[in-house]
Amino acid sequence: MKTAIVNIGTIVTGDLKAPFADGDGILMQDGRISAIGTLSSDQVSSADVVIDAAGTTAIPGLIDSHVHITFGDYTPRQRVVGYLESYVHGGTTTSITASEVHTPGRPKDPAGVKALALAARACFLDYRPGGMRVHAGSIILEPGLTEADLEELVKAGLWLAKAGFGAFETPFDYAPLMLAARKLGMVTTMHTGGSSIPGSSGIWAEHVLKSNPNVSFHVNGGPVAMPEAGFARLVNESDIALQLCTAGNLRTALLTAKLLDDAKQPERLLIATDTPTGSGIMPLGMFYTISHLASLGGMPPEQAIAAATGNNATVYRLNSGFLKPGKDADVVLIDACAGGSQDNALSALVNGDVPAVSAVITDSVPRFVGRSRNTPAGMRNVCVAETKLPRDFSGAAAH
Repeated sequence: MKTAIVNIGTIVTGDLKAPFADGDGILMQDGRISAIGTLSSDQVSSADVVIDAAGTTAIPGLIDSHVHITFGDYTPRQRVVGYLESYVHGGTTTSITASEVHTPGRPKDPAGVKALALAARACFLDYRPGGMRVHAGSIILEPGLTEADLEELVKAGLWLAKAGFGAFETPFDYAPLMLAARKLGMVTTMHTGGSSIPGSSGIWAEHVLKSNPNVSFHVNGGPVAMPEAGFARLVNESDIALQLCTAGNLRTALLTAKLLDDAKQPERLLIATDTPTGSGIMPLGMFYTISHLASLGGMPPEQAIAAATGNNATVYRLNSGFLKPGKDADVVLIDACAGGSQDNALSALVNGDVPAVSAVITDSVPRFVGRSRNTPAGMRNVCVAETKLPRDFSGAAAH
């Protein structure tokens, strides 16, 4: 399928080094971005669907790098069905599991946690709720697992390993398995902050440094943050990516962002939600944190958007997260909300507002255009200007 977006007001790339792209159009074909800039009449006329962005802002689809997937589009933690599809309406086109720890009756023996991770991964390989791409299946490290077990999982396609919910005596005991997993090429993640489920323990900076994960999960707390001194230690004594979550502590989220900016390492900042949890589900959670960083933290909105897109993609080795030729064709159109005082989405974020999600495209396919179930309509009339397909994409999600 070939889709063209024309009349874009601003193109935010998700790349910290080049945060804006020139031009007002994006061409997508067969799931990839093929051109960005000023599209020719031939490029537009050859598209199956043409979307008139009406001057709105284009950003990469948001990547929520901390979602507690179980199986299907259902969370037993909040007894909600369809939450992942609802997140698509909040601009999230990719989610990454934070481990399937909320699965009822979760196994804790080596064979059980291996089976759980492999089953979760397999269930989402071809299942796209609302068009979202879901990276499921993270091995929950438990006593009794060996390096050979991890090697077996890697050969089966598993690439995520999580520390923080195992029955180890102290959090220091995760280190051997964490280091082995990273050596095998897995992306390793570690709970950071106070304990969040019965039987788990608080994990502080010294524990994280010992295990040296790729990502310190919800470094601002999930929801309780670690002791204050730990933030500077993680920034200055490691190259670990530091993930901020909407369900965490806002004050320490702003502190983490400032420390990384001061260290001139903004690429280490990641944004996620840490949902569904006791904090509920948050379809607009990614935008809440982006707006907090831009309005309260003084961060340029394009930098905050990169923390929710390109930075996540780089750390998790994904082909999404950037508006560049060759990248996955996941695009979100956003605008200032109708009735607000701001004239575009970026200025709205600086003002502390959550923008209107006016359209979401994943894999070149428009999932909805012109409305979202989670936000008011944008001030401008984003619409399907032309389609050669029998389905009208302007009013409802396409699957």
